[in-house]
Amino acid sequence: MVLLLGNNLPVEAQALPRDTSPRPDIPPFTPIEPTQPETPQLKPLPPVEDLLEQPPANPPGQQPGDLSGTIEVKQFQIEGSTVFDEEELQELIKQYTNRPITFADLLQVETILTRFYNSQGYINSGAVVPQQNIKDGVIKVQIIEGRLEDILVKVNGRLSEEYVRSRIARGGKTPLNINKLQESLQLLQLDPLVENLTAELSVGARRDRWNLEVEVNQAPAFKPELFVNNSRTPSVGTFERGIALNHNNFAGEGDRASFIYKNTDGSDDYEFGYTVPVNSLNGTVGFSYRFVESEIIEPPFDELDIDSETDEYQLTFRQPILLTATSESTQELAVGVELSRQANKTTLLNQPFPLSVGANDEGETTISAVRFFQDWTKRTRRQVLAARSQFSVGLDWFDATINENAPDSKFFAWRGQAQWLRQLDAESNINLLLRSDIQLSTSELVPLEQFSLGGAESVRGYRQDVLLGDNGIFASAEVRVPIVRWNNNTSSVSVIPFLDFGTTWNKSDDENQQDEDTLFSLGLGLQLSLSDRLNARLDWGIPLVEVEDQDRTLQEDGIYFSVEYLPF
Repeated sequence: MVLLLGNNLPVEAQALPRDTSPRPDIPPFTPIEPTQPETPQLKPLPPVEDLLEQPPANPPGQQPGDLSGTIEVKQFQIEGSTVFDEEELQELIKQYTNRPITFADLLQVETILTRFYNSQGYINSGAVVPQQNIKDGVIKVQIIEGRLEDILVKVNGRLSEEYVRSRIARGGKTPLNINKLQESLQLLQLDPLVENLTAELSVGARRDRWNLEVEVNQAPAFKPELFVNNSRTPSVGTFERGIALNHNNFAGEGDRASFIYKNTDGSDDYEFGYTVPVNSLNGTVGFSYRFVESEIIEPPFDELDIDSETDEYQLTFRQPILLTATSESTQELAVGVELSRQANKTTLLNQPFPLSVGANDEGETTISAVRFFQDWTKRTRRQVLAARSQFSVGLDWFDATINENAPDSKFFAWRGQAQWLRQLDAESNINLLLRSDIQLSTSELVPLEQFSLGGAESVRGYRQDVLLGDNGIFASAEVRVPIVRWNNNTSSVSVIPFLDFGTTWNKSDDENQQDEDTLFSLGLGLQLSLSDRLNARLDWGIPLVEVEDQDRTLQEDGIYFSVEYLPF
């Protein structure tokens, strides 16, 4: 196990601050809202039978419309159905075969088949008995499957009309199903680019061809954020301040651009990202670059003039393969692949020097990897469930570090994460949050890839990254109890008791786990939320397992704070 900057370990045995995070975490959940966003309602249309073409009047020859008595029907021949088997439809009207029927019975056959289509959501589809010459007691029944002829889009904002149209069109395929259309509108309403929308159906060029008119109000796209916290490792200074500039519609095509700058007394961190949608199923391709320069400012190692620089590149493709939405829940399952390269170099007294395990003689560590990930999220009115799985394969690409014995860029690791946010009481909005995180590796890892414990987002009560290991487990539980709420419950003060646990172990460990490899803490948090503009939190964690530290910072005393402010 590696203890960062502990007093008893020589400098050469200690890992530098972890300035990159190659394994994306599940985003933190916002408090559960009392209700889901409302599904956009379609304005009602006339009865469906009025929209379907009817048989011509007074057709020539012997036609069903000429019947004044009865006719012997041996079989109905159903044509034009692409969504139901003919046998299934025949079963619905079998009572009208092999017996004499009247003209009223023929109308009833049309009604039965049409109502069946309508009950399955095909609201402008139906059945008609066309003009025909009846032979051998066989009557043809034509299924008219309705469609969405045109989608007319108006956007109040810079968002591309084609972006909106393509996402609605997923639910407007032929034959038109109102349930699928409503689902596509619900998913569009949940898109962060959309503030709200209205939709109206109208009859098109034919009675079974409908048009959809949609008006979308674009949500504010530019979202700057200011933040301060004490979440960085004490080796570079715990007090962090920064700014994040996010634009969710940079070029008007639903593309997202971001720039983040973070600073401590011993580090500067720059990150740029750009993501563009590539299909109507919300598939995206993203690129990000991050540069971090750090110097150790924690005594007594500040006298050694230890500096570090890290470059990180990531190219990511993410594709949802399941998107569902109802008035009660939404669900998404996505898969993706990421190609990443991280390069770190360290110096001691302004000279290249290998301070991290796996670094070469010049103090350089380069990791190239392909990561395959799967994300799943389900949200209901009372709870949110999320899970993430990621397989990382280290490769000998792009001048990656390769060693004979020490850990290098050739590795295989799996990481799994899960979160469950449950509203325990709807009236008081008391929420339970459970989190878990696990990493398993088949070989030794360089510090950039190791599992870390300790800090504001891990086991509270300990300094950031106090433990590193090739493998690890983390679990946390907290209850968020609002004690004061105002402004229509959009602002609140909450107390948050919590319990954290974590353990790490290395692939090379031959002995049983030592006590310092496991962390356990409990504590209490206080959170202030002012609408969606300001979020401030203060946590005090009490360590239940002692580890050696210097007690120089609030973080090492188990106290963490963070303030996030969105100007508009």
